[in-house]
Amino acid sequence: MKAVELFVRCLENEGVEYIFGIPGEENLAMMDALLDSSIKFVTVRHEQGAAFMADVYGRLTGRAGVCLSTLGPGATNLITGVADANMDHAPLVAISGQAGTHRLHKESHQVLDLEEMFRPITKYSARLLMPEIIPEVVRKAFKQAQMEKSGASFIEFPENIADMELADDSLPLWSKNPVLPAPAQDRIDAAVEAISAAKNPIILAGHGVVRAQAAQQLADFAAQLNIPVTNTFMAKGIVPFKHPTALGSAGLQAKDYVGIGFDKADVIICVGYDLVEYHPYLWHPTKDRFIIHIDFQPAEVDAHYGVKIGVVGDIKESLQRIAGLATPQPGVQKLRPLRDALIKDMNEHAQSTAWPVQPQKLIWDLRTAMGLEDIAICDVGAHKMWMARMFRCEVPNTCIISNGFASMGIAVPGAIAAKLAYPDKKVVAVTGDAGFLMNSQEIETAMRLKTPIVILIWNDGGYGLIKWKQMHHYGRPSHVDFNNPDFVKYAEAFGAKGYRINKTEELLPVLQQALADETVSIIDCPVDYAENLKLTAKLGETIIQL
Repeated sequence: MKAVELFVRCLENEGVEYIFGIPGEENLAMMDALLDSSIKFVTVRHEQGAAFMADVYGRLTGRAGVCLSTLGPGATNLITGVADANMDHAPLVAISGQAGTHRLHKESHQVLDLEEMFRPITKYSARLLMPEIIPEVVRKAFKQAQMEKSGASFIEFPENIADMELADDSLPLWSKNPVLPAPAQDRIDAAVEAISAAKNPIILAGHGVVRAQAAQQLADFAAQLNIPVTNTFMAKGIVPFKHPTALGSAGLQAKDYVGIGFDKADVIICVGYDLVEYHPYLWHPTKDRFIIHIDFQPAEVDAHYGVKIGVVGDIKESLQRIAGLATPQPGVQKLRPLRDALIKDMNEHAQSTAWPVQPQKLIWDLRTAMGLEDIAICDVGAHKMWMARMFRCEVPNTCIISNGFASMGIAVPGAIAAKLAYPDKKVVAVTGDAGFLMNSQEIETAMRLKTPIVILIWNDGGYGLIKWKQMHHYGRPSHVDFNNPDFVKYAEAFGAKGYRINKTEELLPVLQQALADETVSIIDCPVDYAENLKLTAKLGETIIQL
């Protein structure tokens, strides 16, 4: 058996369903071996798209998404998506071809030290220097990628190693599902005492709760102890918005209703929270609150994240044991007015006919058109802030926001991966005009795969989020405007459907039609980002008497 055949068998043994990538000269053996495999290879149009597809696939399923490139520029094109997965803690395994080992010691065509290049942006980076180590390297790559905290792994596969013959082609048997450790009882007791004595506690739920599949335990914890919950952008839906304790998303970096909740809190209970999701100096500038850290791993060190009690272990078990012993907060929630104000704000633009479309109306109609189990993949830009704030989620992993690495261009390839992972769900890529054109070439991939998705473009002819920041800080914009192609004709050039919104009343019926289309549908919707500065001003002036 050739080494590359053993490598593919190892991938099959890990349960790999898809590999996203581009064929190249240095992965010829791999591409040939995949023809005889159950693994489906998805040919993309750019390696960054492949990495983003693997990233979102991993985040949605909990199983490592896999992407493949050739050496040199193919591998470097993977870097942004791999870094995104690693910082967002999405399980991913990236594989690249490489020149033969006889060329790696010297300057040579397209040769870079890829193992070292990927090391800073992965949990594990390895080069295959002999075929016998393939099972160990592949198992470790997937183990590291999928164990908490999940992230990215990288394997460099030289072309001459791929073609070598092996005498022993057996696969060792390894346990793949280690039991999570239980939290220590003394830490449980300390958390119970602090929560029971708190006057104004608040919960900050992070993406670790999603990864731990502890949504129900968190909702029960909050309801039983009568403590309000705010989530990071990446944990939207972790407590259903209809849940009486749900406050919505934290992370707008402005004085928000949720920010007022942090100001009033004496105890902040951080559950599955990663610092990359929402920097502590933004929600804990005073450094004087009592912080309880509940997670699978000890807390990261940060001056504004001074943990008084760390409950480390299985998040589900931690929440259940604390809830069973702590004293519930008395009476009506003291932060209930925050939730009421948030709901009022969301409902305010439901019937708006203003033109161009206001962000609040865009989100209202999108939420109305989509089912609660459908998936929105949100790109990075001004629209991300609005989606994080106002798109109501009742189910985890139904609004995917990249907010660790926060890379533009993830929405279109991510939507393709989401549709492959969950073919029975409707999928919408929510993107700005800037982020859309960064990976719009993957429309061809979606058409070829027959994966019906909706791409909703918030069109403002510029880098809206940067303009928002520029106007806030300096009062004038700088080099943020650009021109766009005709997005309807662009869609039709790929064989997709194109829709242009010409008045606000058209938006909801067009969304409903596009979601019913059994093809790729692209909606060009002009948006009025004048609302950005109005939101900033409104948040800054918000005063709620509690």
